[in-house]
Amino acid sequence: MPDTMTTSRASRKVRLGVVISDRMHKTRVVRVDRLVRHTQYRRVVRRASRFKVHDETNASKLGDWVRIEETRPLSKDKRWRIVEGVRKGSRAEAVPAGQDASQA
Repeated sequence: MPDTMTTSRASRKVRLGVVISDRMHKTRVVRVDRLVRHTQYRRVVRRASRFKVHDETNASKLGDWVRIEETRPLSKDKRWRIVEGVRKGSRAEAVPAGQDASQA
């Protein structure tokens, strides 16, 4: 029987997304896009989810691409944490289409 201290944890969900808000202290809002097939029209449609993510060092900025991992509940809305910064991005990447960069 294996020792309970040496067994690995269940694999956690990992996602790749872009930081769309960095206004909170130690918290970022990350948009994760995915492609799904429409049930009726059979076309590929882009869907997005927004996650509140814990960033202990406040290192990520608006527009950065980050890898996030599921974790224990850290607050009412935070269930994810930043694992690593994938690449630095520009502010324009994080602003949704149809909005002016000065409004964000």
